[in-house]
Amino acid sequence: MELNEKVAYIKGLMDGMKLNENDDTVKIIKNVVELLEDLTEEVLELGDLYDELSEQVDEIDQDLSIVEDDLYDDEDDDDFDDFDEDSEYYEVVCPDCGDEICVSEDILIEGAIECPNCGKLLEFDFSTLIDEDDGKTKEYVCTNPDCSECTMNECLSDDDDDDDE
Repeated sequence: MELNEKVAYIKGLMDGMKLNENDDTVKIIKNVVELLEDLTEEVLELGDLYDELSEQVDEIDQDLSIVEDDLYDDEDDDDFDDFDEDSEYYEVVCPDCGDEICVSEDILIEGAIECPNCGKLLEFDFSTLIDEDDGKTKEYVCTNPDCSECTMNECLSDDDDDDDE
């Protein structure tokens, strides 16, 4: 039996008893029953509002789940899409914020990258490198007269190819 049915049953019992309306006790009991009716209406209204709110929260939760899937799935995919398995990667530490950044050899050769954490420009100078064969410092300078702008490795590769011929 629901709350409103129980209150209606009690009210029906009181009406069927044919109580003396002038008796103070009967007046108090009638007022208590009216209060029960009002409280029952309020409780039922709150229950309806709770159900409506609960449905809205469920819808928001579903929408948030979709947004999280879109946001984090794309983010996870992007982390690995930029990596080329054939390239070598190096770990660089930003001197300002200490953030460790994984960069490709191509980015190092370009000479600079902006730290994604703090925005400081990190510059790399490869004008002098140690030759791995003899352990001596070797100056790499572009010797290709046709070269306008290239990376050291491109010119170095072109020079090496000429030496092989």
